[in-house]
Amino acid sequence: MKELFSNYSIDINDKQVNKFNKYYSLLIEWNKKINLTTITDYEDVIKKHFLDSVLLLKVLKKDLFTLKNIIDVGTGAGFPGVPLAIMLPDAKFTLVDSLNKRIQFLNEVIEILEIDNINLIHARAEELGGDANYREKYDICVSRAVAALPLLLEYCSPFIKKEGVLYMYKSVKVEEEIYSAENALSILNCSINKNILLSDENNFIRYILEIEKKEATPDKYPRKPGKAKKAPL
Repeated sequence: MKELFSNYSIDINDKQVNKFNKYYSLLIEWNKKINLTTITDYEDVIKKHFLDSVLLLKVLKKDLFTLKNIIDVGTGAGFPGVPLAIMLPDAKFTLVDSLNKRIQFLNEVIEILEIDNINLIHARAEELGGDANYREKYDICVSRAVAALPLLLEYCSPFIKKEGVLYMYKSVKVEEEIYSAENALSILNCSINKNILLSDENNFIRYILEIEKKEATPDKYPRKPGKAKKAPL
């Protein structure tokens, strides 16, 4: 694992390697009971889930995340939030998911791995984003959720402060998604700063969009659950 991470200019120590190995074991154990991932081979999980989640650290300095409040919307089995929390112990993470079984799994993960910089919330992003306790309270939002960019913007941007940043993990159709999100970006007062391409000789490709929130999110967003999917911005 150390060699793989170092190939991407990401340093990882023995303690962190141990946490990732425990995380893998729990992921496979729980995957027998609930659907967490279709990727189960050890090497594939390390690369396609763990490494992929922390690729931000290849292009951004760790100092950027120090003492920051970071929210992971639609975390699923904990990606990218848990791997980032392992690598960034000085940042505070809030992981949100709408399925309580996944939150139960993550509760066990953070207990056994002794991760003390994660807070878990069982909620729909559309509802939580309108809650004053969470709305515009975060410096950074990350999401590796499988949703189109216009939907992710409506789900995620309400959580971050003015001048906060979203890092959206995307695949090869990123240019199409950017084009489809022009209206959403305008309405939600966001703009794309960078489209970061990360790849290797084995066709492992990941795009990460860096999106800045220029002004407060209009009060009407996010809309009630289901609205965004039926009528994307």
